[in-house]
Amino acid sequence: QVQLVESGGGLVQAGGSLTLSCAASGRTFNWSGLGWFRQAPGKEREFVAGITWSGGNAIYAESVKGRFTISRDNPKNTVILQMNSLKPEDTALYYCAAKGTPFFSARESSYDYWGQGTQVTVSS
Repeated sequence: QVQLVESGGGLVQAGGSLTLSCAASGRTFNWSGLGWFRQAPGKEREFVAGITWSGGNAIYAESVKGRFTISRDNPKNTVILQMNSLKPEDTALYYCAAKGTPFFSARESSYDYWGQGTQVTVSS
C-alpha cells in the first residue's frame, strides 16, 4: 500500500513558477514508478510527467516538455513537480500517482494509488 498527499498548489500569474510536492508513505514507495496527472474543469484527467523508481528516467507530455521537471527523493519519500513558465492552460487539479511496478507510464490505468490532488490556477 502507498498513501499519497500532494501540496504546493496555488494561484500564480502566467509566466510564474510553482513547485508541487507529493509525500508518500508505504513500504513499496522506493520501488514504485511515479507520475503526475492533471484534470481541468470539464476535461478528462491527463498525463503530465512520469519517473522511474530510481529517478534515472522521466517522460513528459508534449504540452509541458521543457517547462516542467519531475524528480524524486526516495530517502524522503517525496516526488516533486517543478513547474516553470506557467500558462493559463496549465490550470487544473494536479494529482500524484504511484504504480505497483518500478517503471514510468503515461497510462492512467497503469497507476494503482492516487492522491487527493492540489489545485493550480494560472491567471493571465
